[in-house]
Amino acid sequence: MTENKEQRTCEKGHRYYKSSDCPTCPICESKRKPETGFLSILAAPARRALENNGITSLETLSAYREEEILKFHGLGPSSIPKLKGALKEKGLAFKEE
Repeated sequence: MTENKEQRTCEKGHRYYKSSDCPTCPICESKRKPETGFLSILAAPARRALENNGITSLETLSAYREEEILKFHGLGPSSIPKLKGALKEKGLAFKEE
C-alpha cells in the first residue's frame, strides 16, 4: 500500500506517507477541519483554497463569481454544488457577471 509513496514527518512529528508533492500533513489537516459551517462540508484542498484566498464566510464567498472560485488551486467543479447549497441556505448566491 505504500508503493510509490514516501514516508514524511511533519513539523509536529506526525509520520505519514504521500505520493504527491503536496507538503500538507493529513493528520494535522484532519485535526483542523471545522466541525460546523460551510467549510466543514468541503474536502481539505477546497477548504484550503478558500482560506488561502481570504474566504472564510459565506458573505465573502458571495462577492465572487463562480468562475473566479474555480480558478483557485485546489478547488474543482465538484465543490460548486456544495457551495451553492450553502449560499442558498443563507439567501445568498455567487456574484453575477
